[in-house]
Amino acid sequence: ERDGGGRLYPGHIRASPLQKALLAAGSALAALRDPYRHDMVAVLGETTGCLVLPNLRDKMRNDPEGSRILQERPRIRLATLDVEGLRRLPEGTLGREYLRFLEDNKVSPDTRMPAKFVDDEELAYVIQRYREVHDLMHTLLGMPTNMLGEVVVKWFEAVQTGLPMCVLGAAFGPIHLNARKLQVLATELIPWAVRSGRNANCVLNIYYEQRWEQPVASLREEIGIFPPP
Repeated sequence: ERDGGGRLYPGHIRASPLQKALLAAGSALAALRDPYRHDMVAVLGETTGCLVLPNLRDKMRNDPEGSRILQERPRIRLATLDVEGLRRLPEGTLGREYLRFLEDNKVSPDTRMPAKFVDDEELAYVIQRYREVHDLMHTLLGMPTNMLGEVVVKWFEAVQTGLPMCVLGAAFGPIHLNARKLQVLATELIPWAVRSGRNANCVLNIYYEQRWEQPVASLREEIGIFPPP
């Protein structure tokens, strides 16, 4: 439903194709210069994702767990997480390892930007969901938030989602790495991330909030992610 200003959801900003092209170019340059500019990465994802997001939504609609996520619209935020409950879970469970990832890397799910430039309310939720499960991808892939870890996760996500933003991050992220890390990346980590991305079921079709007690190893196996090298 639109409001008086033609907005399709809270925070929605209407932009013409030309404005989106300029936003995409500007945000791509800024994100390449500083890959930690999450705001620019977010704008890039929304202004370039229009061709791919309907495909991701259809994958969710055609999957029982994915379609339930689309209907119920869960959000992963500090307000919706039972942090103490997650802390009491056994070692190796998704919830315990996810919380450990957040604390070790000093990150919060609340820093994920809300969608603004997607001109469809359901597709806006799809990209929001992708952003909010990004840290869970780190947890499942066993990758830290340093540049090497981010590049590996981006390769996995690029194969999984086809989002241009992920493809760009996968292709240009390595320019920030030294020779030793590049070698490990090229010989071990990228081949594993690509194989896992191709083999795995769509990661947006997992209702992670209902899987906190599941061991990470068993969820990896269920999704089709090969164990990290």
